[in-house]
Amino acid sequence: MTSPSPNTSVPIHLEADVLVIGAGGAGMYAALEAAKAGASVILADRSLIGRGGATVMAQMTVAAALGEQTPDHWEHHFADTLAAGRGLCDERLAALLCEDGPQRLREMDAWKVGWAREDGHIKQAQAPGHDRPRCAYVDFLSTGPAVSKTLRTQLNNASGIRRIGDLTIVDIALRDGEACGATALHLPTGQAVTLAAKAVVIATGGLTGLYRRNSASSNMGGDGYALALRAGAELIDMEFVQFFPIGHLAPRLVGMDPIMWDPFRYKLGGKLLNSEMREFETDYATKDARSDGTYVLTRDLATYAITKEVEAGRGSPAGGAYLSFQHVPEAEIRKAFGPVVDRLAENGIDLAQRPVEVAPIAHYHMGGIHVDEMMATGVPGLFACGEAVGGANGANRLSGNAITEAFVFGARAGRSAAERAKQGMSMWSADAARPAIDLLRSASKRDAPNPAAVIVKLQAVMADDVGPFRTDAKLRSAISQIAQLKADIGDTPFASAESFDPVLADWLDLRNMLAVAQSVAIPALARTESRGAHQRDDHLGLDVGWSVNQVVALSGSDMTLRKVVPTIGKAVA
Repeated sequence: MTSPSPNTSVPIHLEADVLVIGAGGAGMYAALEAAKAGASVILADRSLIGRGGATVMAQMTVAAALGEQTPDHWEHHFADTLAAGRGLCDERLAALLCEDGPQRLREMDAWKVGWAREDGHIKQAQAPGHDRPRCAYVDFLSTGPAVSKTLRTQLNNASGIRRIGDLTIVDIALRDGEACGATALHLPTGQAVTLAAKAVVIATGGLTGLYRRNSASSNMGGDGYALALRAGAELIDMEFVQFFPIGHLAPRLVGMDPIMWDPFRYKLGGKLLNSEMREFETDYATKDARSDGTYVLTRDLATYAITKEVEAGRGSPAGGAYLSFQHVPEAEIRKAFGPVVDRLAENGIDLAQRPVEVAPIAHYHMGGIHVDEMMATGVPGLFACGEAVGGANGANRLSGNAITEAFVFGARAGRSAAERAKQGMSMWSADAARPAIDLLRSASKRDAPNPAAVIVKLQAVMADDVGPFRTDAKLRSAISQIAQLKADIGDTPFASAESFDPVLADWLDLRNMLAVAQSVAIPALARTESRGAHQRDDHLGLDVGWSVNQVVALSGSDMTLRKVVPTIGKAVA
């Protein structure tokens, strides 16, 4: 017996000059810049505006060559970014990120974000991969929440921005090959919504929700990548998923970011120990590794070191490594992180008395939508920004670049979209939304796999076979299993036939996640070398013949792959 999904017969229709999909740091910045340029804006998110995505969760630092405490220049930041990217950075995007970063941080400072200060200067901490202290932060691990609150305040003070939460975007609307809006599902009511716009910006963040252990919010399953693919855009560097090496593992930690340990480490010099209580980082250090008493290994090498210690039987009880601060006087720990120490105590953690257990956790995605220096995709009218964009970071992201990327690329995408909107009339047609509306109307209640359970299965496949260390056999197994999961869910959505329909929402998520999982596994299989965040146990070491980017696209229902030479040169002003 089948029953149609409700509320899709007569869509609600909304119009604006610019549609921004995703309301994290990049999306909010894009909306603000588009509105500042005179465009009317719809800012849509599947969560609460400014309270979903990665930015609000980030408790870390923001990299920019401010030179407040140590002489610096954006070209030094640029050089460090390229070095971290292992030869695969799009230099236009990397230069844009580094050159515009200081301006964006100073703008946030003027908006009273609350950067930590010392002697009247913005404090800048040392972080892995940087040649000098360059990373600003807000005291006591509050950077992400402070950034998000500041941007929300700016949205409240701006005119011309309509904010709509609880919207899952089903597909980008196309007319004659140009983006002209999107079709969405309003989650609480099951109502279909069509959104007409002269320019569309994808700012949906990354894909780390594809993995069993991840630091993502629940809505980061790669939606934007799937939307872009189906619209005809290309993806680049999709095989490069960054695993944060010291994600919290044990004891149980409630209400705190699982990747919170990095600031503790570079302020206090935490030691990574194996089950023998022996420091092991230097065992895996390359000849050019820098040791300043707090760090020896970059993130990719630290991930490798912890994983190999566990495989050798020298892991901690929960399957990771110990992170110890027992050598640091208790007074120093409290001086550095006062209120956080109290929050840890509520979780039964006393850093002066016992180590915590840490292990690699999926944290960030270097790959994403292929754009030019104006944040434009290959689809006219379609732009992207933030972690949804690929190319700037190459094979491995430099610590602190993520929020900078959200600011810089968000601002550039918003301005570009507004400029596009000024150039002509709306391309909107009801026919542009028809395929997505028909998909929603086809949803039915029937015997079918539980999509939530399939998501859990997919996360296990990605963690076990497309994780930090890959082999031909594992990747082929993953590709086969992903294809089977796609066949299992089919092309027709499942539904519960209720207004609020979590089954339909999960099916739509799964549709995107499976496409994105394929876009990671296929180029990972093709890249027969180890470089940055992509490590092959059966192809050790970097191969100069693989100094190319891989670009993914859809041709009908088939995923295609091609190689391109990394873009050299700086972005236009």
